[in-house]
Amino acid sequence: MDLNLRKAIVSNIASNDQEQLEATIVDAIQKGEEKMLPGLGVLFELIWKQSGEQEKQEMIGALEQGVKQATS
Repeated sequence: MDLNLRKAIVSNIASNDQEQLEATIVDAIQKGEEKMLPGLGVLFELIWKQSGEQEKQEMIGALEQGVKQATS
């Protein structure tokens, strides 16, 4: 069986508007279930690919701060 997880995740959200996409992200984070991590990873990949260099640097900075807070 050929399962392409990225395609399946993108297909599941293809018709979602901004509000629905935000709800998907918030729900996945609030539930904190391990099974949601691949989906969040695919969403982050889509965001990263659509971002300019300045936006990427802002995300990296936010990530760095988040890691520091999570480990302190």
